[in-house]
Amino acid sequence: MTNAELAILSLVAERPCHGYDIEQTIVERNMRDWTDVGFSSIYYLLGKLEAAGLVTSRRESAPGRGPSRRVYTATDAGTATVHEEAVRAIAGPARSPSSLQLGLSNLPELDAEAVAGAIAAHEDDLVARRETLERRSEGALPFHVAAMFDLALTQVEAELGWIRRFREDFHEHQRTERTEP
Repeated sequence: MTNAELAILSLVAERPCHGYDIEQTIVERNMRDWTDVGFSSIYYLLGKLEAAGLVTSRRESAPGRGPSRRVYTATDAGTATVHEEAVRAIAGPARSPSSLQLGLSNLPELDAEAVAGAIAAHEDDLVARRETLERRSEGALPFHVAAMFDLALTQVEAELGWIRRFREDFHEHQRTERTEP
């Protein structure tokens, strides 16, 4: 099961919902920071989960005069799958590929000025992400949502510390490289 499929299935397992509900929850929880679920893929993934027998759907009238919408509910097999996959995910450290590591592996081939700019942009992005996470994690949250925000903030803080050390190390490396014969 992909990260995106598990994310969608877990939201449906929390409560019956339609695609727009799922999108709102993804935004509220900052889930796009840690899962590859695009707005346009939500219904595709729901269809895939339904074909696999992990969710069912039914048409429901929308409040007011709007069109009916399809509401999805996790099946017993879907709920069991969420439990199995979530335990598996918690049991081991994250091993997703990192584009940062790919960039670092190519460092010797890159222009120093471009790298310095990329490092600064990376740091700015982390600072902005930390501010967003802090803002969205304010107030009373369910335990599991608070834990997700806490992990994300911890990871951002760790990466921010690393990028700042790397920036200094990179500048020192550049100074040393220029002075060596």
